[in-house]
Amino acid sequence: MKNKNKPLSYPQLHHQNHTLFLFFFFCILLCYLVPSNGIEENEAASVGYGYRIGSVSVDPSGKSLTAYLVLINGSTIFGHDIQNLNFIASFETKDRLRIQITESDHKRWEIPQNIIPRQTHSPHPHRTLPETKSSPSQSKTTSSYFLSDPTSDLILSLHNTTPFSFSITRKSTKSVIFDTSSTLFIFKDQYIQLSSSLPKLTSSLYGIGEHTKRSFKLVPSDTQTLTLWNADIGSANLDVNLYGSHPFYLDVRSSSTSIQSHGVLLLNSNGMDVIYSGDKITYKVIGGVVDLYFFAGPLPELVIEQYTELIGRPTPMPYWSFGFHQCRYGYKNVADVEGVVAGYAKARIPLEVMWTDIDYMDAFKDFTLDPINFPLDLMKKFVNTLHQNGQKYVLILDPGISVNETYGTYIRGMQADVFIKRDGVPYLGKVWPGQVYFPDFLNPASEVFWGGEIRIFQDMLPFDGLWLDMNEISNFITSPPTPSSTLDDPPYKINNAGVLRPINNNTVPATSLHWGNITEYNAHNLYGLLESKATNAALINVTGKRPFILTRSTFVTSGKYTAHWTGDNAATWNDLAYTIPAILNFGLFGIPMVGADICGFSGNTTEELCGRWIQLGAFYPFARDHSSKDTIRQELYLWDSVAAISRKVLGLRYQLLPYFYTLMYEAHIKGTPIARPLFFSFPQDIKTYEINTQFLIGKGVLVSPVLTSGAVSVDAYFPAGNWFDLFNYSNSLSVNSGKYVKLDAPFDHINVHVREGNILAMQGEALTTQAARKTAFQLLVVVSKSGNSSGEVFLDDGEEVEMGGKGGKWSLVRFYGGRIGNKVSVSSQVVNGGFALSQKWIIGKVTFIGLEKKVKRLKGFEVETTDGTNFNGNPVIKESRSGNFLIVEVSKLSLPIGKEFKLQVNF
Repeated sequence: MKNKNKPLSYPQLHHQNHTLFLFFFFCILLCYLVPSNGIEENEAASVGYGYRIGSVSVDPSGKSLTAYLVLINGSTIFGHDIQNLNFIASFETKDRLRIQITESDHKRWEIPQNIIPRQTHSPHPHRTLPETKSSPSQSKTTSSYFLSDPTSDLILSLHNTTPFSFSITRKSTKSVIFDTSSTLFIFKDQYIQLSSSLPKLTSSLYGIGEHTKRSFKLVPSDTQTLTLWNADIGSANLDVNLYGSHPFYLDVRSSSTSIQSHGVLLLNSNGMDVIYSGDKITYKVIGGVVDLYFFAGPLPELVIEQYTELIGRPTPMPYWSFGFHQCRYGYKNVADVEGVVAGYAKARIPLEVMWTDIDYMDAFKDFTLDPINFPLDLMKKFVNTLHQNGQKYVLILDPGISVNETYGTYIRGMQADVFIKRDGVPYLGKVWPGQVYFPDFLNPASEVFWGGEIRIFQDMLPFDGLWLDMNEISNFITSPPTPSSTLDDPPYKINNAGVLRPINNNTVPATSLHWGNITEYNAHNLYGLLESKATNAALINVTGKRPFILTRSTFVTSGKYTAHWTGDNAATWNDLAYTIPAILNFGLFGIPMVGADICGFSGNTTEELCGRWIQLGAFYPFARDHSSKDTIRQELYLWDSVAAISRKVLGLRYQLLPYFYTLMYEAHIKGTPIARPLFFSFPQDIKTYEINTQFLIGKGVLVSPVLTSGAVSVDAYFPAGNWFDLFNYSNSLSVNSGKYVKLDAPFDHINVHVREGNILAMQGEALTTQAARKTAFQLLVVVSKSGNSSGEVFLDDGEEVEMGGKGGKWSLVRFYGGRIGNKVSVSSQVVNGGFALSQKWIIGKVTFIGLEKKVKRLKGFEVETTDGTNFNGNPVIKESRSGNFLIVEVSKLSLPIGKEFKLQVNF
């Protein structure tokens, strides 16, 4: 991707002594005269005084609790307080509690239901527990009102103190997961402040993005904000707001008796600062309402399942998108791009998808081709050749539409009246093509317009996917604010870009209007989501296939429509390491198809860095090499050593394609991420909470990359169990309790291990996913000490719009294995086996690993199918002994994967 912004620079102090003296004197004076944006408890009264409860009622159905809140005292800091508020609490499911706080007398901005559908009524019964009164000796009259659900572990307590507060408690443990009692609640038109105390020693927080962080686990800071305001700031910049906004966090709580997790979402699209100090989390929001959701968990993966049940399950990705992708900003012409494809083929490195950045466009205008360098006839020939070779083509679109009276897209957009307006006329911005208007994706007519342009271009050039960039919205100019407007210049300054940058900088002004008189101030963070939603619908309508969309800007629910990459990183070792926390975060946010620019986008990469990066990037859910035009070329075949590494690691990725794709199915059905933190599988192991340098693919494949220059070993953490090297099953290690192990990691090797108890369905290596899908399946059964192993594989054509839908053409095969006495076996259960049988997919080999060496000599094996039929082939069985374990391989099988079977080996 492209980003005109260099890494952010920060103000520097002059070195003259007298200037320093005046500077510090002025700062001290400001401390006395000007209230800080970060308000401590003893200073909060200058901003607000909180609310008291006027009345409390329960819905006649018993399904919700409503309180009427009255302002205690007013303040004018950051604007006038809202006098009267409604507090509504309801259980939407047994695992989801919602709290809404909004103005009683006027309707405020909330995200429209047609963008993010939400429930308004709960089907579950509720009861209000008796209020608990204080003793007469207390100086203040207090009482608490309770809302609970018989099936839920959560209880809401509404405290009738002055000021009021509320808390959420678990029934099972009596632990408090959210508690506002130690801070004031402030609600002004353009400033809302809400805090919850946290148990500093037992609470581990993850989420609140998008930011580039050194650590996956949030690090407490009293001074650093987690700012949410979508901006074109390169992801090479640490600890500042980036392209997306996700006000959701996962809290993993550890104690001596239990490990329990919960999630919290503040569904609000306005700009905000979030301050996490370890013992408290504070939201400072510049508009909208309080719309809080609490997800009960208690396991981390259940929290994400409950979260995505609300926001929408991730959209399924086409099978081919799990192959390897190549892109660069700066490809010169068709011949250049063709040369890249040929380079991969010559080096025998898998290449699934070729991309072009804005270079293909005519003067950087969307839906056009450069007539000199990327003429239509040559591009059609190029794309057709890709398709003949089983490869795909993806191109970029930016939202800005060039203001050009001879440009068809502009003409049709003006006729449809679909552009964002300011002062009654389309807002004039500037991006790559020069002056532009921006489509208003809140306008219902925009979907017809946008879909029509995609259809016209698809009819001209049959591309396979779309890449949406610059959609924060990025703008090369900063328009002056409307005089005296508190939208363009709100009273509270969020920490935009880490330097309190005005919110209008390099984007569409906040006073601009969308359809329905919705201000950009309120809808700014939604733009990338809305463009992705419209593009998803358009591609389904135009192609009739499962769409592939990659977007830079995201918001809550973006995963329903699109994949994401982490933006403009840099070719540095630090940036390589930062990609792991970034990718894990987007799994929490409900966007499991995520990756980072392999080898780095900006700056020149090196042979060593690129080699190590493809080792890691080969196991990103989305794997793409991408670089900027002002850098050296970094296609994987350019260095012999990197080419050899790429063949090795992408070879394993392509063997694991059925596993990746099945994890996509699981994500689509349940919301579970593809790339996962270790604590998802090992929540009882609190050491996993701190790990930033490793991750799991699914539940049991552990990736432990080298992230520092010159290293030839890696200190990798292994939770308890037996682990086996996926590059060489003879290499294993056994851990009784979690510990760090120093592993050899020469330049040509990355450590990837599978844990006991897993069954992986794999296929053969190939240069395209199409070719790989034609190879026989191989089952890897990793025998567990407990005796039970399991796995599954989801099979369909890889491009049907719905994944696993009713009446669809798909199969799901579950595998169960283990050892009982002198027998080890694997069997299958098949759902919708007809599709797999129609494709004539077979299992050609079954390998058992993890068998303890003490087993006796092999006596033979037997195979049976549920219908009693025999299978074709002349099976061969062999064993090998290495280390502490035995490997048994049964090959030359020809078992139809769509037919249930049981294979048993006897000792």
